[in-house]
Amino acid sequence: MVSKTSQRPQRIILTGFSGTGKSEVARLVAERLGWQAVDSDDAIVEAAGKPISAIFRDDGEEHFRTLEHTVLRQLCSQSKMVIAAGGGAILDAENRRLMAHGGFIVCLEARPETILERLRPQLDSDPVARPLLATPDPLRRIRDLKGFRQPYYALADHTVHTDGLTTEQVAAEVVHAWRQLSAAALEDEGRLAALAAAPSAREADAPYCQPQGASCVVRTSSATYPVFVSWGALPDLGRRMADAGLAGRAYLISDGMVHARWGAAAEEAVRGAGFSVACHVVPAGETSKSLETAAAIYDWLVAERAERGEAIVALGGGMTCDLAGFVAATFVRGLPLVHVPTSLLAMVDAAIGGKVAVNHKEAKNLIGAFYQPRLVLADVSTLQSLPPRELTAGWAEVIKHALIMDEGLLRLLEEKADAILSLEPALTTEVISRSIALKAAVVSEDEREETGRRTILNYGHTIGHGLETAAEYAGMLHGEAVAIGMTGAARIARRLGVLAPELAERQDALIARFGLPLRASGVDPGKVLAAMALDKKVKAGAVRWVLLEGIGRPVIRHDVPPELAEEVVDELLSA
Repeated sequence: MVSKTSQRPQRIILTGFSGTGKSEVARLVAERLGWQAVDSDDAIVEAAGKPISAIFRDDGEEHFRTLEHTVLRQLCSQSKMVIAAGGGAILDAENRRLMAHGGFIVCLEARPETILERLRPQLDSDPVARPLLATPDPLRRIRDLKGFRQPYYALADHTVHTDGLTTEQVAAEVVHAWRQLSAAALEDEGRLAALAAAPSAREADAPYCQPQGASCVVRTSSATYPVFVSWGALPDLGRRMADAGLAGRAYLISDGMVHARWGAAAEEAVRGAGFSVACHVVPAGETSKSLETAAAIYDWLVAERAERGEAIVALGGGMTCDLAGFVAATFVRGLPLVHVPTSLLAMVDAAIGGKVAVNHKEAKNLIGAFYQPRLVLADVSTLQSLPPRELTAGWAEVIKHALIMDEGLLRLLEEKADAILSLEPALTTEVISRSIALKAAVVSEDEREETGRRTILNYGHTIGHGLETAAEYAGMLHGEAVAIGMTGAARIARRLGVLAPELAERQDALIARFGLPLRASGVDPGKVLAAMALDKKVKAGAVRWVLLEGIGRPVIRHDVPPELAEEVVDELLSA
């Protein structure tokens, strides 16, 4: 739930990349308000008893981030405080929650060239003072780091572009923003943690009003839509559709197993809101995600005289979301689409982001489109009816989101695994909501995989999709293939010197804890490698690999030696 406050927040937190002037601006803002100014990096140095460069050198970045979180927790418990946060602090979901709760967040922006110009004297005099920029090409490193962090910086309540401004001018703008805009600033603790807004939009000035009860909102260039996540949400389906401006007839598409369990409840909910409903049921399983099945649905829609403006409701797992979404995108050049995911995998992956597709015999999801739904409604209680293996497979995508974006969620999965696996309602809903919101934020920034940001969601999928294709979509579930794919990606990253061994072991331990496989047998490695070569992520003949440098630090690599990939695939598939 997102709430607004009529009281001015009693803390101002300055975020942004190094070199944007946070420390000096914090001091000037504090002087104007009669508050206290604190630089979180200075507080970390004081707590550790040594410079930040020494912390990185002696203890590693993960230890530094732990210290950073401890310091921020202490600072964010105090009022009348102006905090200059470290440039990477915003990456951690727990830190974002701390900042958002009762704080007014201002991002100080600057072009990479401006940042380098400001930092150049320090880099020249003490190259190790900025350990993350200690590279032969600091400008490229600034661009890479800043590009990765930008979606999180853009979640601020206000942004000041500091290029060409003095620190006094920037401070004046921050104070003005606090006085004029903070009354409307969102202070709900779950606001940034849920990443409910698109990274490029601020809730204070966004034209789209988030519907009450929505867990998050996806905002893309082509569409904006809410995602509702709760335990027992299905009876609200018709009302949510009506609230989204839909009316008339709804065409419900489901597979035989899901329709037998949830079809009647979905139809009742939709009819109760004044819709008429027609249903089409397809066989369960990935083999239904084909052009042949899509053609059969087209024939049905023609027979039903379906018209533009009448919605398709996809009730089911990932296969149904992809298939029904593909039909919605292509029939009469587009019908409104409503996703009602009933599997864990569909909730956290297939229903979010607008990727719709059918499979080709040579590769998974080779024929498809980007087509956003009108809304998504996820009833977490439906997971109770899933076969154990299918439920287990879904946790792979949740683990993936935590690994690439949110160490706080990763710790929650590690610490509360038993309760999560037993589907404790409140905790499971929280975990799924957080996972969905993470994907929603990425999709909002990079709808069509044009900037490279959305590519990080393919962590584990290069090998994973190859496995599924080689197995002919039978005998291996998508989540199982992704889990093995993440294991393979970690092995590759370790051997390239990108990922520390202990982090690879931490990943594998969590995958195993959730009952997911780390390897497979009975699949031809040659077929896997051949399918990988046809994958959508291939560019100019080279496979784009998503690897981890650390938790929450994915990197895209084009230079993985083919012989290394072949070696790892052979290991994963050995008896």
